[in-house]
Amino acid sequence: MPSRAKKLNKSKKSTSAVVQTANSSIFIPIVTLFFIFWLIYRFVFHFPIWFDETIGKALFFGLPVWLYITISGDRSIADTFSWKKFEPGILLGLAFGGLYGFATSLFLVMAGGGGVEPALVFVSPAFWNEFLLALFTGFWETLLFFSFIQMVVMQRYRQWGFLHQVVAVAVIFVAFHVPNMILRSDAIAVIWQILLLSMFGLGQALLFYRTKNSYILILSQAFWGLVLMTHGR
Repeated sequence: MPSRAKKLNKSKKSTSAVVQTANSSIFIPIVTLFFIFWLIYRFVFHFPIWFDETIGKALFFGLPVWLYITISGDRSIADTFSWKKFEPGILLGLAFGGLYGFATSLFLVMAGGGGVEPALVFVSPAFWNEFLLALFTGFWETLLFFSFIQMVVMQRYRQWGFLHQVVAVAVIFVAFHVPNMILRSDAIAVIWQILLLSMFGLGQALLFYRTKNSYILILSQAFWGLVLMTHGR
């Protein structure tokens, strides 16, 4: 019996190793392919922001995740959206969103000069529309970069170590955003934006590494985006 159990256990480990190798082999091509498609989309087409953040990202951020899950059968991505994580995710998302917003406000003030003035954005007629759009952005980007890419990196590339995993995810996060920054800003502004986005990407990757809770990242990114929108205006 012990011998049979050992053989069975060895067989399971061998099967798991084959599945992990197969998953790893489709991960990089899927991410690379959709990154190329995203570059083409950004530089060739110029749709309204609401279209980019809803339909555009559903195609280029949501579709690769669906393809990966369909081909690999990996269900760990869905676990980051489990219902038991919803309430703590909302509470922590509000907390970290506030911290991100405060830190980003200080960064932008120091980068651009001037001071801080109160702004009653909550009473603006357009605020809730912008907030809904920010939630869409937070959802699609959390799904692609963290629930999908970071989860796969953490599972399939454990030999990289914690720091390399987090940095790799942050680099991919920034790379997908560079085309939009180039199209909308001058060279100096792009440098500041890359620095700010790198810090945010690292913060989100660290947060996901500790919690594996997508709700936190969705809400924190939504509030972070609203801060950028407020300062941008």
